[in-house]
Amino acid sequence: MRFDQKGFTLIEILLVVIIVAALSAMVVPRLVGRSEQAKVSLAKADITTNIPTALKLYELDNGIFPTDDQGLKALYEKPTAPPAPSAWNGPYIEKEPLDPWGNPYVYHSPGKHRPDYDISSVGKDPNSDKDDINNW
Repeated sequence: MRFDQKGFTLIEILLVVIIVAALSAMVVPRLVGRSEQAKVSLAKADITTNIPTALKLYELDNGIFPTDDQGLKALYEKPTAPPAPSAWNGPYIEKEPLDPWGNPYVYHSPGKHRPDYDISSVGKDPNSDKDDINNW
């Protein structure tokens, strides 16, 4: 056997594997659940800032918010349902607003909780109210 050969011993390789496993064990638990938190944050931003900004621009142009029948679709397509907006200057958003879980946002105008409009998301579980996100 020659001792001048270059390479890694089995002990060195096992040591590297153990170090990588230990680092993974420390980092992975911190990242778990972050994607769900990011989705909740995105939905809150849509409900409190992005959609309300588009609704306020719509109202500024037309004097009223879209009705329940017109819905948020009125922000990206000119409504044909009455009352037809006289000065629609959209689109106010680029596409149908969907929450991070792929569901349409729930919109009511006039609102049931606020005088102007209510916006909400059913969250990750549409069958549970516990994870709903709303603007009231």
